[in-house]
Amino acid sequence: MTRIFLAALGTALVAAAQQPQISNANFQNASAAGGLEQAVRAAIAKQSGPAWIGYAVAKIPGDSQSCCWNDGGRGCGLEGNRNANVQVARTGPVQLEGPTHVAILLRAEAGKVGKIRTFTVDCPLDAGGLPFYWLSNVKPADSVAMLLRQATEEAETGDRKKSSADSAAHAVAMHAGPEAASALDKLASSSPSEQVRKSAIFWLANSRGHQGYLTVARLSREDPSDKVREHAVFALTQSSDPDAMAAVIRVAKEDKVPHVRGQALFWLAQRASKQQASGAINEALDKDPDTEVKKKALFALTQMPKDEGVPMLIQVARSNSSPAVRKQAMFWLGQSKDARALKFFEDVLTK
Repeated sequence: MTRIFLAALGTALVAAAQQPQISNANFQNASAAGGLEQAVRAAIAKQSGPAWIGYAVAKIPGDSQSCCWNDGGRGCGLEGNRNANVQVARTGPVQLEGPTHVAILLRAEAGKVGKIRTFTVDCPLDAGGLPFYWLSNVKPADSVAMLLRQATEEAETGDRKKSSADSAAHAVAMHAGPEAASALDKLASSSPSEQVRKSAIFWLANSRGHQGYLTVARLSREDPSDKVREHAVFALTQSSDPDAMAAVIRVAKEDKVPHVRGQALFWLAQRASKQQASGAINEALDKDPDTEVKKKALFALTQMPKDEGVPMLIQVARSNSSPAVRKQAMFWLGQSKDARALKFFEDVLTK
């Protein structure tokens, strides 16, 4: 009996650690053992007005907290002021490490899900006096499937600039399981919403390892949208994959749009090694057919440490074949206020 009691107690403590502390709510527990979408529909059917429905799933690795800016025990207000003064007395076990689960919150009204919000389970929440259904026994695969469907349907019918489709994509990205990576791949590759594609691309690069890198690298080459390819370049700089910078260099050399090539050079200066960045920038200065890309390459040099960027700017100002590029290099040297730049100008003026 003691073992059974301890096992039951352990299960209860784990469940408590996976549920955020929620105040100012008409709180009800329900089970999603029969299927998540069925449980969500059942909760919605019970309400004539708005309500919140929440559940927890294991989150992607990392110790980051997802909550509102707060101080002390204050947390997030779900209705009205996002940074409401929510004072919640902490109960239950104290977590010595960061949260392992994330709470997915759905705001339902008029018979359908509208807002989707995501918090780590250590974030205190104020439900604004609304009914709040907390679902247990949620299968992560069911959650990903439901959110993917939400993201796809909203992107097809809603405001392409901003809708709950983007929030659904972010919620998918927070899931730890492999089904989340597959869903992000689908959203990144085929969503009709550029914003959703960009969100999925970022999370694929940031948290899905080599497989995520492969998808983002492909989209940086092949996506028909200039804006999406440009965003994919930024996302690659957030990837830990060792091949990521090589993919950015490829964009800097080969993309059909000058602006995208220029942005790739900018991010190389910010994130790549000196050898990678200087090689790509020098090649652009020598070979890129577009003067604006060359000017972007010069600006990229100003983003490098001065001991690396200033000597390269001086070399361009001395020897580049384009007068416009030499002039722009001199402009940035003047802005640097570096002693080596001043010496260069003295040499030019005294010859």
